[in-house]
Amino acid sequence: MFVYPWMGIIANIPTTVQNGRNVGGSGSGLREDLKKKGFNPLRVHPLWNWRGHSGFAIVEFKKEWDGFNNAIMFEKSFDLENCGKKDYFSPTRQTDKLYGWVAREDDYHARGLVGDYLKNNGDLKSVSDKESEDQRKASQLVTTLTNTLETKNLRLKEMESKYSHVKMCFRALMDEKEEIIKAYNEESKRMQENAHDHFKKISLEHEKMARQFSDQKTELEQREKELFDREAQNEAETRKLLHQKKMNEMATLEQKKADESMLRLAEEQKREKEKLHGRIIELEKQLDAKQALELEIQSMKGQLEVMQHMKGDGEMMQKMKAIQEQLKEKEEEWDGVEELYNTLLVRERVISNELLDARKELITGLNDISTGTRASIGVKRLGELDIKPFRIAARRKYKGVEANLKAAELCSQFQDYLLDPHWHPFKTLTDKDGNSKGILDEEDERLKATMSEHGEEVYNAVVTAITERNEYNPSGTYVVPELWNFKEGKKATLKEGVDFLLKQWKQVKRKKH
Repeated sequence: MFVYPWMGIIANIPTTVQNGRNVGGSGSGLREDLKKKGFNPLRVHPLWNWRGHSGFAIVEFKKEWDGFNNAIMFEKSFDLENCGKKDYFSPTRQTDKLYGWVAREDDYHARGLVGDYLKNNGDLKSVSDKESEDQRKASQLVTTLTNTLETKNLRLKEMESKYSHVKMCFRALMDEKEEIIKAYNEESKRMQENAHDHFKKISLEHEKMARQFSDQKTELEQREKELFDREAQNEAETRKLLHQKKMNEMATLEQKKADESMLRLAEEQKREKEKLHGRIIELEKQLDAKQALELEIQSMKGQLEVMQHMKGDGEMMQKMKAIQEQLKEKEEEWDGVEELYNTLLVRERVISNELLDARKELITGLNDISTGTRASIGVKRLGELDIKPFRIAARRKYKGVEANLKAAELCSQFQDYLLDPHWHPFKTLTDKDGNSKGILDEEDERLKATMSEHGEEVYNAVVTAITERNEYNPSGTYVVPELWNFKEGKKATLKEGVDFLLKQWKQVKRKKH
């Protein structure tokens, strides 16, 4: 049984007497000495009594397993110097040395300053107790993530169903829009044909009336000539002839006015036709550019304006009224669809953010829990160099400790290369469709030198790291922890990660029972 949080005891600390009290080294000074030796203590508490410094101090380490490891290393370092617990209580104890050991059950129950401090600031716990506590925390994390994932999946399915429904409605609206556009084009074409036929009919009637007036004028002039030639006209016939001539002149004047009115009407119809044609072209461009329901509404309004300019008959007014009703319905329908679409879009973004947060929590949990080297699902630090290939390459030239040192130096050197923003051994290729893709430049001078100087293992490790950085972190300034499927060699899905944690939890549960 150990004292938890992990604690160490330092005994035989040198003290001196000042003003009737014992004075010894400070806790911060002892902590710095232990820190330089690599034990990484959190703090050191010297123990004082009514006489002053007692010569004892308590060393506190981190609560995690690395803190336990530092505590054991702390104890072993004193044992190697024959300054452990047994040596301290030995009759041959030296008075000028420090003694240290890890606090255990007997220290916890001991009387005096050490035992009192340990009981007030810690509990007794075995290694198996600590492992059980870690497993319990892992189980709670798995349960929380599983419930969160199930809830999010249900909400995602609901959103997918609503999205499909909205998509079908939108597609139906687009089909209906196409039908209305087609009907509008046909109606516009028919109106143009009717206007052309009407203008042609008026022109024929005008020509017919003009010929009739011309024939009447010719006939009157012939009769007038005959009357003057015969010189046998009486006064009544003369007045009648003059009256008919006057009436003919008035008819001619009216005909001239009618001709001018006809020409003005023709010009106005021509301008209206050109204006209508320009409007149709403009509407067709807008429909082709946006292809949306809002343009359908605008084209309906344009059609109503055209009909109002044409000032048609009762049938045209009924069609205008029907189109106005359709326009109102489409505007209301468009408002409803747009509001539903925006609502679904916002909810979809919220769910996506929540799933991303769950993935980050899962990565953090797997980082804190040891899953073994053969686990199929875990956290991979993408873009991090693997030191094993460097050790293989170093052992070809060096032996023993020197090989490990050379491997570490070479790995650190290539780590600096990866952080160099000016080194980007990739080239861009464009296919026949115009799509660009970045691929590794195997002719890069540094990569070629790596292959020739250090071998295929180091080359493959460097290529793997720089490719991962280019794909998952283009800035290249840090490695990216990612949920990874080591069996398939790809990113793991959130479901795969949670299934793996459940499997681990069940295995631990079976071992406990």
